Amino acid sequence: MSEVKLTAETRTEFGKGAARRIRRDSKVPGVLYGHGSEPLHLTLPGHELLLALRTPNVLISLDIDGKTNELAIPKAVQRDPLKGFLEHVDLLLVKRGEKVTVEVPVHTEGELAPGGNLLEHVLNALPVEAEATHIPEALTVSVEGLEAGASVLAKDIALPNGVVLAVEEDAVVLQVLQAQAEEAAEGEGAEAAEGTEA
Repeated sequence: MSEVKLTAETRTEFGKGAARRIRRDSKVPGVLYGHGSEPLHLTLPGHELLLALRTPNVLISLDIDGKTNELAIPKAVQRDPLKGFLEHVDLLLVKRGEKVTVEVPVHTEGELAPGGNLLEHVLNALPVEAEATHIPEALTVSVEGLEAGASVLAKDIALPNGVVLAVEEDAVVLQVLQAQAEEAAEGEGAEAAEGTEA
């Protein structure tokens, strides 16, 4: 997985006014939690952080005030609902070799069996436990040839070495739904249209 280096500064000003001033400087207020230590309030570079967060569960190497280096993963991200820019980020302190529980996005590949069936993502991300520096960016599942009624369970998804499920093995991740209801409705609509033409 990718590791991104960011410089961060500790901050002593809190509240909405202070947060607005930080964002005006194209920076983002954040808090680093973990390992029983006091939460550390930080100011992070906005653009670099935005780019880093494009990778799910990205490992961030923080250079804090040029004095200490810490590893962290994103815990919670607040964005402006309209403009999408970062408003605040919570980071979780991790150590190399430490196991963490995270949600990894599930991607699909392949085509369903012919028939216009629909693929439903019951879980868009799979909860797993992995070593903090080896969290997979995504898990890929083949849906090639799956027919209506088929399901992909958590235990059916191949996990990289050292990664284990943090959810019930029989949890449904994907399922194929029959598309008959839509076709039937379209058929009735066409018959109705023909009736009005006559």
